[in-house]
Amino acid sequence: MARRDPAASAEFVAARSRSLHRAAYLMVGDTQLAQDLVQEALTKTYVAWPRLCDPRAAEAYTRKAITTTAISWFRRKGWANERPTETLPDPGRPGHADDIARNDWLWTALQTLPARQRAAIVLRFYDDLTEAQTADAMGCAVGTVKSQVSAGLAKLRKQLEATGAGDAELLPLELMVVTR
Repeated sequence: MARRDPAASAEFVAARSRSLHRAAYLMVGDTQLAQDLVQEALTKTYVAWPRLCDPRAAEAYTRKAITTTAISWFRRKGWANERPTETLPDPGRPGHADDIARNDWLWTALQTLPARQRAAIVLRFYDDLTEAQTADAMGCAVGTVKSQVSAGLAKLRKQLEATGAGDAELLPLELMVVTR
């Protein structure tokens, strides 16, 4: 039986925690909840480390743990879409207010999607995973990823067109740069 390698595990955590936290944050919309989600996923990864055939598979395993755990949390709890914020955006540069409004709109719209659609969109566009990698992270078929992304983008485009906030065809590109 393979052994747990604490040094390799610690190196993985140090190298990938920030990226994993950003993805978790986009899925759940709350900093502390995202931290809890990443911590739980990293714990599951550490426990599974001896079973991982290749330590490079740890990231895929952790992303899958984040995704499936987030989806199960959303099923168990009814999440509210309102989130407090401690910082206000800096209105210092020209056009910044438009960027903030657009970013805020995308953020709010993303939070209205069902958990699986949101997870699929975050993994595909924010984390830039392939459909196969997204399917693996979500524990589903590639066809399911395609349908979840399609349905999620359709809802986002419908909301975008209803508000007149911009070009619906650019939506996937804009999702890649959403920051909160």
